[in-house]
Amino acid sequence: MTGRVLVVDDLFPNLRLLEARLSAEYYEVLTATNALDALAICEKGQCDVVLLDVMMPGMDGFQACSRLKSDPATTHIPIVMVTALDQPSDRVRGLDAGADDFLTKPIDEIALLARVRSLARLKQSVDELRNRAQMTQSYGLGDPLSAAAAETGLSGRVLVVEDRASAAERISTTLSARYEVVVESNPQQAVFRAVEEGFDLAIVSLGLSNFDGLRLLSQFLSLERTRHMGTLMIGEPEDRQRLLRGLDIGVQDFLLRPIDRNELLARTRTQIRNTRYAERLRSTVATSMEAAVLDQLTGLHNRRYFDRQMPKLFDQARMEAKPMSVLVLDIDRFKSINDTFGHDAGDEVLKAFAKRVRSCVRGDDVLVRFGGEEVVIVSPETSDEVAALVAERIRQKVESGPFAVNRGARQIPVTVSIGVAHLSRYDETPTDLLKRADEALYRAKSDGRNRVIRAAA
Repeated sequence: MTGRVLVVDDLFPNLRLLEARLSAEYYEVLTATNALDALAICEKGQCDVVLLDVMMPGMDGFQACSRLKSDPATTHIPIVMVTALDQPSDRVRGLDAGADDFLTKPIDEIALLARVRSLARLKQSVDELRNRAQMTQSYGLGDPLSAAAAETGLSGRVLVVEDRASAAERISTTLSARYEVVVESNPQQAVFRAVEEGFDLAIVSLGLSNFDGLRLLSQFLSLERTRHMGTLMIGEPEDRQRLLRGLDIGVQDFLLRPIDRNELLARTRTQIRNTRYAERLRSTVATSMEAAVLDQLTGLHNRRYFDRQMPKLFDQARMEAKPMSVLVLDIDRFKSINDTFGHDAGDEVLKAFAKRVRSCVRGDDVLVRFGGEEVVIVSPETSDEVAALVAERIRQKVESGPFAVNRGARQIPVTVSIGVAHLSRYDETPTDLLKRADEALYRAKSDGRNRVIRAAA
């Protein structure tokens, strides 16, 4: 895959060397010789991965990384710090600043390209989530990017898959101060636990005695319940090819033995932060999709959902020659409830009314708040007789007890009128069927309310 890589280094030979290596792999390469220019490029959304030198005049790489990761507009851009510094404390400082990885000069070209491929792939998936999440602001859900960027990665659940007791104990002891850690020595059992219990991060040893750790990680990445979980592999220096292969299949990060305690904490925090950032965006998108089809007061489907689904249900019923019924419900004298007790009381009645109606129908039925106090129920594969029985059950349920209003201070009686229509050969469109049910409702109102009227075929 390709992408746009920003190389930031104040030394021209270093820029040209990395530019040549990346261009040969068909990446679009941008360059900057100082941190301020790099920040400007990132703020414009012009890159997918940043290769950031540490030692630069003015603002150094650590400071630039912190700036990028603290800004909701750029926090999602993967950063690899590239430097001659090779001490564990330097790596930890870079990871604490928010970097996704830390490569030491002279750079291993194969490792560099594997890391860039992995991070570019991650960036593209996050970009899609960000674009979808930004559309949710029209539903009044606030700024999703700022909310997601607030994730710190300083808490969560970690699954450690390691069959060497001493190694597992060291990892668990290091992480337990900040995270809930579960150690599992059996790889097959680890899959079941990950699926059933839910974790933010799985740390998997590549040195499992009777199981291929990469195969276990590939299972995590392929299963629906675990594919969004963070993944970190632990290997020996001689596992280089397997570690690179892990990055290629989608594992997010790795750590070499002997494990530096602070680096383990830093990489764990980074991966959990990234995982939760993406999860927050997915949650925002899911909430917005729900808001797009649900009435926020009653929890019933809204008119937009009805307009999309009704033609499909109508066409399917006609094509398969199956029965279908429509019920139109209207709360009797609802205006007087609002006028007498206030609109807040009317809202309380609508919520309680929706709850009573929902208790009388099947899961396959489509319940829609059609407008105001009117509710429409579409019942696939339901005959006229059965629909009339359901309507009568709803009428009785609504009438069965008073509705609490004014936060329980008052109890008032409520009734409902219902029109029922069954799909007939004369109905050429969904509108025809709905119109007959609505006409039946009008007759129920005219005949005294609190009753069910069936439309003529």
